[in-house]
Amino acid sequence: MGPGSGSGPGPGPGLRPGLGYFLLPAGGALSLTGVVTGNGTLISLSWIMWVLGILLLFRNRSRRAVDPRELAAAAVAGDARAVRKLRALALTARAEGRPDTAERLLRQAVKAGDVESMWELGRLVEQREGLAAAEPWFRMAAEGGHAVAKRLFRPGGALHPDGAGPTP
Repeated sequence: MGPGSGSGPGPGPGLRPGLGYFLLPAGGALSLTGVVTGNGTLISLSWIMWVLGILLLFRNRSRRAVDPRELAAAAVAGDARAVRKLRALALTARAEGRPDTAERLLRQAVKAGDVESMWELGRLVEQREGLAAAEPWFRMAAEGGHAVAKRLFRPGGALHPDGAGPTP
């Protein structure tokens, strides 16, 4: 999940901080084109692009860090954005080699009923302890409607090869 999605003082959906980095040089190119061609409209548009680019960059700089405890409380209260942010923080932690932090954050998102977090927690547990230990998380995800998790329980799937339980 990118920085532009979610509640808070940052850019709203569709206004990612990278847009500010795009608008500045694009405005410069538009301005040069307007000067070379003598087109005042292009020069005016370039000023608008520059101002928007600078505003987006300043707005992104003023964002405060996300507190996982606040996100967890909001997620349990039913805030879907908070749940997605928790999952994004967890996936970032896993990618950075902090599986314990990832597991803690994913468990908080699972408490809020996030099916994708159930799947991701199953994947994390599977990496650490094997498929049999991850089976309850995959089952919860499948029961919640996760399409890939459902495949694990189909006949011939990893968790239902012959109608029995998970294989070691």
